[in-house]
Amino acid sequence: MVATDELEAYGHPNIRATHRSTLEITKDKSLTPRGDCILGVSATKSASELSEELKDSLHRGHLLVVILLIPGTGLFDYFTAKGSPGLLFTDSRSLVIRKSGYIDGRTIAIHSSKAARDIRRDLVEGLKNTSTRLRVIFTTTSQRYPNETILKHIIEGT
Repeated sequence: MVATDELEAYGHPNIRATHRSTLEITKDKSLTPRGDCILGVSATKSASELSEELKDSLHRGHLLVVILLIPGTGLFDYFTAKGSPGLLFTDSRSLVIRKSGYIDGRTIAIHSSKAARDIRRDLVEGLKNTSTRLRVIFTTTSQRYPNETILKHIIEGT
């Protein structure tokens, strides 16, 4: 593992997670039904606030492993995305992971294996409650694909 960081966010009744190409977590406290890529609100970090180690690793093009979990429920999902030298990390309100290669100030990784609509539906259903806490763990690796040992270590360490 090269670098790690994590954040917390909360659920909201308007979380739908149906977007085909992006996944977003925002520091905003409210959410309209149009925000179909958003998985969590009231986040503790945005793109600009991620650790320098994680941002540096992503700038080197390392693979990002993202774990989404609701503590105490056994509900989790994970996916991978890629870093890029072009990432900006300038947005102070949210962070976005994209299936495409598009980059703006909110983008923290591209060419993701999942978007909002691909996240486990039982996890998404849990996030429709405002008291649900979402823990998001970011880990980079220089390996092209994360092996089971890395995933097991990350999940058991939570």
